[in-house]
Amino acid sequence: MVEDLKGQETWRIFKIMSEFVEGFEELSTIGPAVSIFGSARFSRKHKYYKKAVEISTLLAKDGYTIITGGGPGIMEAANKGAINNAGGSVGLNILLPQEQKPNPFQNKSLTFKYFFARKVMFIKYAMGYVCMPGGFGTLDEFFEALTLVQTHKIYPLPLILVGKDYWNDLLKWMKATMLKQGTISKEDLDLVRITDDPKEVLAIINKHRDWKLKMIKSAMKKKRTKISTARKGEMI
Repeated sequence: MVEDLKGQETWRIFKIMSEFVEGFEELSTIGPAVSIFGSARFSRKHKYYKKAVEISTLLAKDGYTIITGGGPGIMEAANKGAINNAGGSVGLNILLPQEQKPNPFQNKSLTFKYFFARKVMFIKYAMGYVCMPGGFGTLDEFFEALTLVQTHKIYPLPLILVGKDYWNDLLKWMKATMLKQGTISKEDLDLVRITDDPKEVLAIINKHRDWKLKMIKSAMKKKRTKISTARKGEMI
C-alpha cells in the first residue's frame, strides 16, 4: 500500500506480524483443506462457476475445508459448494483500492492487507491447489506454488488446472518454449495435472492425502523406534 512508503518502517513489521499471528490462530484447526483459485469476473451462469461449485461440493462431502480468496466469481462458487454441504468454507479476503466485497458463503473469514501474508495461508494449510480459469492473480498463486514445490521449499502437493480449453495453450507454450530452451525440465512439467473432470480432482487430492498420511505414520514409527532404541541404550 502507498502509505507504507511514507516512513515508520519499523512499525510496519508489527502490522505484518499481526496478520501472520491471526492467520495461524484462525486456520490451525480447519483440518485437511484445498485452496481453489479462479476469476472473480465469472457470473453465476458461467460454466466454470458451476464447475467450481461441483468440485467444492465433492471435496466438502469428503471432509475437506475449502479455502478461497473470499471474493466473487470462482471464489464465491467454491465457498458456496462447501458451505451448502456443511463443509468448512474459508475466505482470505484482501484490502484493495477498489474494495473487494466478501462473498456471503464463508463460515470463516479473514481480511489481509499484505498479499504475501495471505499467500502463506493459502499454501500452509492446503492439501492441494485447484486452479480454475482466471487472470493474473490465479497465475500468480499457481506459479508461486509450482516454484515452491519445484525448489523443495514445501512438501509436494497436487497442482491441478481445471479447464483444458483454457489452460492447454499455456502448457503447450511451457513445453514448446521453456522446456525447449532448457529453462525447465521435463520433471517440472510432471508436477502439474490438468483435467475437466471434478471427480478426477477429488481422486487426485485423495491419493495425495493417503500418501501424506502414510508418510506421517512412517515418520512416527521411525521416531518411536529411535526413542525405544535410545532408552534401551540408557538401561545398558
